Amino acid sequence: MDDKDNSIKTSFKCLEFENSKINYLKVGFVVFICFICYEFIKSLIVSLIIGRIMKKILVIGSTGLLGKPVAFALQNAGFELTLFVRNDSLVKDIFPNTKIIKGDLAIKSDVEKAMQGQDAIFLNLSVKQTEKLTDFHAEGEGLDTIIEAAHKAGIKRIAYLSSLVHLYQGMNNFDWWVFRIKQEAVQKIKKSGIPYSIFYPSTFMESIFYQSKQGSKIALGGKSEYPMYYISGKDYAQQVAKSFEVLPESESYDFVVQGLEAFTQDAAAKEFIKYYTKENLGIMWAPMFVMKLMGVFSQKFNYGYHIVEALNKYPEKFEAQTTWNLLGKPQITLKDFAESL
Repeated sequence: MDDKDNSIKTSFKCLEFENSKINYLKVGFVVFICFICYEFIKSLIVSLIIGRIMKKILVIGSTGLLGKPVAFALQNAGFELTLFVRNDSLVKDIFPNTKIIKGDLAIKSDVEKAMQGQDAIFLNLSVKQTEKLTDFHAEGEGLDTIIEAAHKAGIKRIAYLSSLVHLYQGMNNFDWWVFRIKQEAVQKIKKSGIPYSIFYPSTFMESIFYQSKQGSKIALGGKSEYPMYYISGKDYAQQVAKSFEVLPESESYDFVVQGLEAFTQDAAAKEFIKYYTKENLGIMWAPMFVMKLMGVFSQKFNYGYHIVEALNKYPEKFEAQTTWNLLGKPQITLKDFAESL
């Protein structure tokens, strides 16, 4: 009898164990299904939000050194782009399957036409090196027209490329009308009442090759007193595209854009030269008083003198952690950039 009881008890224990295993499997399966459903619903909500809020983006300033990578990044992210340009023949080969509207920022009706049906706008505006204070400025009068047209068109977000170095305005008695325009542009956008994303990048790596490189020399001026967190145009463009994907509709953001490494200008030039192998490069240095003197006779050199002075003396510090957290960490080092050319 005892053997029979023991056998029955053993059977019950085995049955309980099997039931326990089945229950654990059921729980695990339910948890797995819940996780899959959560991820699906989350991606569906994000897709619906992106599609509803900012599917169509008007890009003003898509042909320049920094505008092109942003336009490509937005396009690759699935946004429907419209490019507003003055010379459409230059853009058709670069963006063959993209809607292009030819127009002028100085003509109000051109801007209003381009805004129709758009959800958001990206602005890559600048003051050209040859412009004078009394000239028409895209970041001045042009921006006024853009904001007015954006209100009429019901634009949901303005994304704007500013700069980090323009914050040097007012430091050490530095006063330059170009930086005043840039400061006023930021305030105009912030006071517009339209949600905004303003990007304040450090020095772009592209400036070494496409601006500072003069023949076989990297041209430098004065003494660079503070290191700068050089950023590649490609990394910056990815962050801009990400901002349109993840930012809530009604919130505004200021993003400091900085790269992985900090260099003074002369150290950056040496780093670039070390890894750029297509030709032998050297450094050409000019004292600031020479640049200032040349600026008396040339508007372009006057621009160069002021921007170099600001770059040399702006006390840049790392402030991009929030940008990295929200929009992704940059990937490209100065070495990577030099080797890619």
